[in-house]
Amino acid sequence: MKHELPQLPYAYNALEPYLDARTMEIHHTKHHQNYVNKLNEALDVHPELYMQSLEELLKDISKIPEDIRTAVVNNGGGHYNHQLFWNSMAMPDSTILQGRLKEALEAMFGTNESFWQQFSAAALGQFGSGWAWLVITSDKKLAIIKTGNQDTPISHGNVVLFGIDVWEHAYYLNYQNRRVDYIEAWKHLINWDHASHIYETIFPA
Repeated sequence: MKHELPQLPYAYNALEPYLDARTMEIHHTKHHQNYVNKLNEALDVHPELYMQSLEELLKDISKIPEDIRTAVVNNGGGHYNHQLFWNSMAMPDSTILQGRLKEALEAMFGTNESFWQQFSAAALGQFGSGWAWLVITSDKKLAIIKTGNQDTPISHGNVVLFGIDVWEHAYYLNYQNRRVDYIEAWKHLINWDHASHIYETIFPA
């Protein structure tokens, strides 16, 4: 089956005042939709690849035919990263860091404030377009990483707990070139419940 644009788990205006409805609508229906369209165009050349899930396509890029490999990295990665991004967010301050994920973050990074300083530094320090992520690495450790353009953590063996999009289209209508202000606002939108669920799935009690 061809890939389709997923519905958001909330209304376009649900993240206000930190992310406005117009930005969310454009980001979802134009930018994300374009990645889905371009991915399908690439896979039409090798329709047997529709038998694989998006995750399977991206986990081992070397297996993708060379003539469409770049398109799958860019557009499959864009599709997958945006799905991760939408699920990384919830209505402002509606979830809190708690439980075993809180304990693990504090063990790895010190205080929650120390974690946030390191995460925001990664997001701010990503040159040009890209992402910052909190992940569980292939050796089962928490880590903050950043990726450029639509490179996706799954291609490097990581499981994403959450990630922030720092492409300008994610924030420019409200924040213009002030990435630092967007990042600081975004901490109010982190879906800690979703992140905890993923963490506890990988590290069951």
